[in-house]
This record gives sequence, structure tokens and C-alpha cells, in this order.
Amino acid sequence: MIELSHLTRKFNEHVAVDDLCLNIPNGAMFGFLGANGAGKTTTLKMIMGLLQPTSGSVTIDGLNVAANPIEVKSKVGYLPDEVFLYDYLTGRQFLDFVADIYNIKATEREEKINNILISFGLEDAADDFAGNYSFGMKKKLALAGIVVHNPSLLILDEPFNGLDPQATRDFKNMLKKMSKEGTTIIFSSHVLEVVEKMVTHVGIINKGKLKICDSIESIVKNYKSLEKAFFAMT
Repeated sequence: MIELSHLTRKFNEHVAVDDLCLNIPNGAMFGFLGANGAGKTTTLKMIMGLLQPTSGSVTIDGLNVAANPIEVKSKVGYLPDEVFLYDYLTGRQFLDFVADIYNIKATEREEKINNILISFGLEDAADDFAGNYSFGMKKKLALAGIVVHNPSLLILDEPFNGLDPQATRDFKNMLKKMSKEGTTIIFSSHVLEVVEKMVTHVGIINKGKLKICDSIESIVKNYKSLEKAFFAMT
């Protein structure tokens, strides 16, 4: 369970996130929606522990994020909107580097990395420099990097941004597979059609305030479509 309790973040006089209360059940595929500047990225960064809230708290599996940052990060994988890779590491070397960070045993590492490369369709490019990857391949490698340590929660900021149709389809399939295997996934997106087909739950934020949070079935039933709900709330 991910619990956001009266979460507020101010930047000087600007209130980016305003008294946000939210519960996300384990195993959910949660779509977090809002216009540009609504507070989505700020909220995701606070869930991850990259930003400290002005007030309120974030709890993941009973752990307060501010009080237990290292333990929480061991459970979470985070993909920002703009991915960062080391261009002069190969895909395999990058995953090996990430495995070092999470202290994955050498006896397990090679098989784990090989399996991940295959799962993400990167086995043929595993020994090419990341700087030579396409944008879609870089996103795949970044996602591969955040699942090396088998996180129970993924936080993804605009994961489909900039992807071509083939890469988008591959990415969606990867996330659906992880969700079915029990990973909780929170992601923001502007592509409402994609969100409606993927998620189990939706939250819509506007000007820092949570306007609605419910199952996708309930939202579609009450508003006829996610698009109509989005515009009604924003």
C-alpha cells in the first residue's frame, strides 16, 4: 500500500501540491493524470524521496519515506521523464553497474542481466554503446535498469513520451507483464487512450489538488470515458 497523507509542497509562495491524500493498493496499475504544471512530477518525486514535502508524509509498505530513505529505495524503481544513461557504457555494462549499486551477488548477476536483456528485446544490442541506441531503446534500457533489483513498486514519469508506435507497444506489454506478476506501477501520462486501456486505478490532479481517485471501471461508468472525466476535472 502506498499512502500519501496531507502531502503538500511549496516553492516559495507557489503551492505545487496542495494537501494531497491518496491510497494506492498493492498490485495496482495507477494512472496519475493532470495538465502540465498540475503537480504530477512533484508528487512522484516526493513519493520517490527525491523531494521533501513541505508538510505531510508518504508511506510505502508501512515505511515512512523520509525516515527510511535507503530501505524504501531498495523497494522502488524510478524512471524520470528524461532518462540519463552513460553513453560510453554498453547496455550490458550499464546493467552491471546498476547491479553493483544494489549489491546483487556476482553468482546471480550474469544470468539475471542476460534474462533482463532478453525480456526487453535488447540482447542483440547488449554490447553496443548506449550512446548509439535509439530513443526507444534508451528508454527500454533505463527501465531494465530500474527492475534489476526486483522492485515491488515502479514510479514512471511520462514513460511513453517520445516513443514511436512500435516502442510504445513494446513498453506497454512490458508494464502489463510486470503488473500481472505483482509489481505496483504508478505512472503519469498525457496519452489518455493508452492510460484507459492499461490501468486499474486513476487519479486526476489539477493545480496541485486531487480532483478524483477511483477505479478505471467506476470512472468510465460515471463519465463514459476517461477523456470526459479528465476534462470535467481539469
